[in-house]
Amino acid sequence: MARNKKYHINLTDKEFKQLKSILRKSSTSRTVRCRCQILLDMDEAHGKLYTHEQCAKSNGVCIATVSNTIRHYTEEGIDSVIKLKRNINSDNAKRKVDGRAEAKLIEIACGPVPEGHSRWTLRLLEEKARVELDVPVSKDTIGRALKKTNFDLTATATGVSRQKKTQNL
Repeated sequence: MARNKKYHINLTDKEFKQLKSILRKSSTSRTVRCRCQILLDMDEAHGKLYTHEQCAKSNGVCIATVSNTIRHYTEEGIDSVIKLKRNINSDNAKRKVDGRAEAKLIEIACGPVPEGHSRWTLRLLEEKARVELDVPVSKDTIGRALKKTNFDLTATATGVSRQKKTQNL
């Protein structure tokens, strides 16, 4: 015997149109698109009603995602569903090295090696960056920034452009 539904979704015409317009936009992220489709599938006022399992299967998400989306809608409204909440500690929230600082790091790494050293190391780059950049940057952050550009500190020919792949004949 199935339990009674705890949350019921009855979208207004305005909310229904808003969700449909979000789905039509090409710039909408997959997460928001899935949430909108879940609400449209589970809506009792418009169209056919799916079970949680059917909705999860048709949208390619797990049942917990369906339950959480419905709960967020009923407790907080439609705005909580269509907006992505970023954690303040997420990688995208605060980047220490922006594009300007990355360019400066690459410029330093492509430049001449300090006297007494054969090549740049992350620690040497950290010391040089501490002098030249406004924000102190750790060697791990420098390594991540250089890795994104496919920059190899141990290569003889340093440069930021990727090496061309050659076919093995």
